[in-house]
Amino acid sequence: MGFDKLVAPLAGRPLLWHSLAAFQACPEVAEVVLVCGKERVGEVEALASEFPKIRQVVFGGKERRDSVRCGMDALAASAPALVAIHDGARPLITAAAITECYQLACLHGAATCAEPETDTIHRVNADLCPVELIPRQNVWRMQTPQIFGFSALDDLLRAEGPDGAVQTDEVSAWMRTGAALRIFETPDWNFKVTHPRDLALAEAVLRSRSL
Repeated sequence: MGFDKLVAPLAGRPLLWHSLAAFQACPEVAEVVLVCGKERVGEVEALASEFPKIRQVVFGGKERRDSVRCGMDALAASAPALVAIHDGARPLITAAAITECYQLACLHGAATCAEPETDTIHRVNADLCPVELIPRQNVWRMQTPQIFGFSALDDLLRAEGPDGAVQTDEVSAWMRTGAALRIFETPDWNFKVTHPRDLALAEAVLRSRSL
């Protein structure tokens, strides 16, 4: 992005605000731990003060897995039955989608928001030449929240240790256990803001929802 996207303005609020508002509005969510970088803690704490469900703001780590562990450690005292891991760069998540994903996790032990791949996908080489067609049948793009049994995920992350495999989401780690996990097909926009152009699209989506 070239700047910290989590505090970028989006529909009159910092981008992160929108995710926090969805979790605050979701009746199934009892408490929230917000994980952030040390350089943004002042801004994030000020933002968190608007949401009563946020009980702690904690520092993250170098890799995603480290940040998730920091959040899990902060929840150890309350030890909830289920924990939802959400990427703050997905500001379009809704309370209704969180509820639907939660209900699937209650039934099956774990669940994630996702959507089916609709584009044609090719693997490319170092010269950016397509070398392999990847069939899109049964290919899904993982999103967040990703919801797991708290104790099971905590045990899994601790077993991997500080030098565990680099993972881009918790579903990847969960799959290595062979444990069940179900997909909730997100019915509305829930993309990750990655490029500056994504902000304009996210703004349009939020504006349309308010009409």
